[in-house]
Amino acid sequence: MSSHKVDLPSEYPSLSRDPSTTENSASRDHKIALDNLYDDDADGTIDQVYQAKARILNAAIQDIGMGKYQVYLFCCAGFGWFADSVWPVRITFFICLLTYENAQLITGLILTPVINEFNFQGPFLTLAANVGLLVGAIIWSFGCDIWGRRWSFNLTLLIAGVFGLAAGGSQNMVTLASLIATLGVGVGGNMPVDSAVFLDLVPGTHQYLLTVMSIWWCLGQLVVSLLAWPLIANFSCQGPENCTRSENMGWRYLLFILGALTLLLWGIRFFVFQLFESPRFLIGIGKDAEAVEVIQKLAKFNSKTSNLTVEQLVNAGGVDPEKVRADRPRVLSASSALGWNHVKALFRTRKMAFSTSLLIFLWGIIGLASTLYNSFLPFLLESRGNAFGDGSLFITYRNTFILSVIGVPGAFLAGWAVELPYIGRKGTLALSSGEQGSQVPFFSRRPPRGALMLCSDGTVDILSLVTCIMYGVLYAISPEIFPAKDRGTGNGLVSSATRIFSVIAPIIALFANLETATPVYISGALIILAGFTALLLPYEPRGRASI
Repeated sequence: MSSHKVDLPSEYPSLSRDPSTTENSASRDHKIALDNLYDDDADGTIDQVYQAKARILNAAIQDIGMGKYQVYLFCCAGFGWFADSVWPVRITFFICLLTYENAQLITGLILTPVINEFNFQGPFLTLAANVGLLVGAIIWSFGCDIWGRRWSFNLTLLIAGVFGLAAGGSQNMVTLASLIATLGVGVGGNMPVDSAVFLDLVPGTHQYLLTVMSIWWCLGQLVVSLLAWPLIANFSCQGPENCTRSENMGWRYLLFILGALTLLLWGIRFFVFQLFESPRFLIGIGKDAEAVEVIQKLAKFNSKTSNLTVEQLVNAGGVDPEKVRADRPRVLSASSALGWNHVKALFRTRKMAFSTSLLIFLWGIIGLASTLYNSFLPFLLESRGNAFGDGSLFITYRNTFILSVIGVPGAFLAGWAVELPYIGRKGTLALSSGEQGSQVPFFSRRPPRGALMLCSDGTVDILSLVTCIMYGVLYAISPEIFPAKDRGTGNGLVSSATRIFSVIAPIIALFANLETATPVYISGALIILAGFTALLLPYEPRGRASI
């Protein structure tokens, strides 16, 4: 293991003795890894000045330890996972729950009653939502590397809540699609930004909690399914004939409740919880004094003390201390005029470029597999005779709720698996992807067993569980690999890759010939390919501290 070239401060003697381990302040006999993810790279993958400062920050945050601030942050950042789960009107594997007639164009919980009332082609609403999600992923992800994390963190839920409430009052399809698209702009940046925020302030020994944070996504599915079950089942038109607003209030009630809930979560973020700006972002733009101030606030909040000083960071960076103290906060960072530098940094060396390209490819093919699966599955169900006998709204949303419950343990299993020796993040992602991909053709060949088939059949139970595991690891490994100063940009690149295919999905449904089953099997193969791709990633975050 290569040691770092910069002399570490004497305040962290354990680092000076051995760069690979130090003593945990909570347990003196417990050794923890302090090597950062890029210590083995001798080709200058990461700027050496930034890397030296990041190591000092990692040691300071590790010395403070996991405290109540990180617990609160786990909850408040998790609100973004929750919003991403309940709001996007997108195609999910829950499409399998519906009858063939309804499943062709189902893209979300509200789509059937909305089509009955407004009489339009369903994919147009899905297209509007996914365009908004794509725009949001680009704006907030790239933006948080320019103007900082706090703006993006505090605005995304506000936008989602306000326009979610407004969408419930829509009088026609154009209004609803416009509001859903704007809502998507807010939701699209939640997970890319919130994952960066969490990693920037959590000790390296607890980075696995980013994988566990997918529990909020599972809880979102659980809550929205539980709400939709009575509301849409009991307050919706049975068909498009004479479907008036007064007889079709279920989907509106659902949007009103979700909008109010999202605003409540935003209120907790904004008025109750104080998000500290990322110290790693601050050192990346040369604001060492402000980074030290954040560390001191973090230590005080956790009832700890920190020995970190401005001089330690300045000496590592070789900058005049007086110049650092003279810096003043600005709305935009010094690098905002050169935003492409963040993209270039992710392709700076051959190894880093290979890693970034693989992650983009990985997210892209998973998005493509989901598109193919959900667009062509209805024909396969019909051709195999697997359309279900009971397609009532009550049965549909009851089954959705049951599958949501099944997915909850996946978050904890993922958090456990990513810390296993010889498996780690890459192995967990590969195994869950392989299992999910292999289950697709088996599910497609199941004989019809009535309306409860998908809830009693172990195949779909496994699909629900491994899907939660796969996405939990996928959403965690990417920000763990990207360096903090470019993490938002990296998250934006990979999120945009999968959002692009989400935009393609409704276009396929509108214009493609859906009467073929081959793409469903191709989707299973693509997910298996994603598993093999994960094994090729040159970085394994397990046991390493992100910088």
